[in-house]
Amino acid sequence: MTVTTTRPVEENAASPAHAGTRGKRRREPDKDRARWPVAVLGWLGSLLLFSPVAYMLLKSVQSETDAASPAPKLIFEPTFEHYRNAFGAGFWAYAGNSIAIAVVSTVLVLLLALPAAYALSVRPVRKAQDALFFFISTKMMPIAAGIIPIYVVAQQLNLLNTVTVLIVLHLGMNLPLAVWMIRSFLQEVPGEVLEAASMDGAGRLRIMRSIVLPLISPGLWATALLSCVFSWNEYFYAVNLTTTTSSLPVFMQKFLSFGELYTAQVAAVATVVSVPVVILGWICQRSLVRGLLFGAVK
Repeated sequence: MTVTTTRPVEENAASPAHAGTRGKRRREPDKDRARWPVAVLGWLGSLLLFSPVAYMLLKSVQSETDAASPAPKLIFEPTFEHYRNAFGAGFWAYAGNSIAIAVVSTVLVLLLALPAAYALSVRPVRKAQDALFFFISTKMMPIAAGIIPIYVVAQQLNLLNTVTVLIVLHLGMNLPLAVWMIRSFLQEVPGEVLEAASMDGAGRLRIMRSIVLPLISPGLWATALLSCVFSWNEYFYAVNLTTTTSSLPVFMQKFLSFGELYTAQVAAVATVVSVPVVILGWICQRSLVRGLLFGAVK
C-alpha cells in the first residue's frame, strides 16, 4: 500500500511577487526619509520669509523706547496705543481712496488687457510681436524719468491731488504686465476647441464668454490679484501728485518725524496697511496658484 502525502505548497519567499512587495516596502521608508530634508528646508524658508513680518508685529505693540533699542526685546509690556493713533489720524479716508484706486484700476486693466491679449494670441494681428515688445518697453523706463511731464499734464487738467490721476497712472502701470500674462494664458487654450465652437455657429463674443473666459478664469484671478497688489503698494506717483486726497502709502509718511522716535508707530501703521492685502491673498491663494501654474504641465 502506497501512502501519498501532500504537503501544503509554501510560497516561495524569493518569488517575483514577494520580491517586488518587499522592494516596495523597503523603498517607501527611503522615500519618507528623503522627504524630511525637503520639509525642513521648506519650514526654514517659510520662517525666514515670515521673520520681517513677525519683527514688524513685535515692534508695533512695543513702546517707542523699547522699539528703538538695538537688541530686540522679547519681554515687555504690550501696548495698542499706536494702533489707536493710526485709526484716529484719518486712516479710513486714505483706506477708502486706496480701495477705490485699486479696484477701479484693476477692473479697467482687465477690460482693456483681455481684448488686447486676445488679438495678440487667439486672433493674432499683424506684427503682434512688435506690439508686445512695445507694451513691455514702457516698463523699462524709470518712473522718475517721466514724473515731470506727468505732473505738468496733471496740473493743466486740474487732476493734481485727486484719485482720478492715480487711477489713470496705475492703469498704465499695470496694463503691459496684464497683457503679457493674459496672452500667455490664452495661448494655452486648445485651438481645436475654438474651431469646433466656430463650426457650430458660435460667434466671437459667444466663444469668448462661454469658452475662453471659463478656461482662463484662474489666470484672470491671478492677473487681477497682482494688479491690485501693485496698485495698493504704489508710493512714488501718490507722494508726488497728491497730498490730502491720497492712498495709504502716503498716509504712512505722516508718522515719520525728525528728532522723535517713530519706529513703533510706523510699524503699527504698516501692519494695518498690510492686513487687507494679506487677507485678499489668502482668499485668492488657490486661484493665484492655479493661474500662475496655468499651462505649466501639459
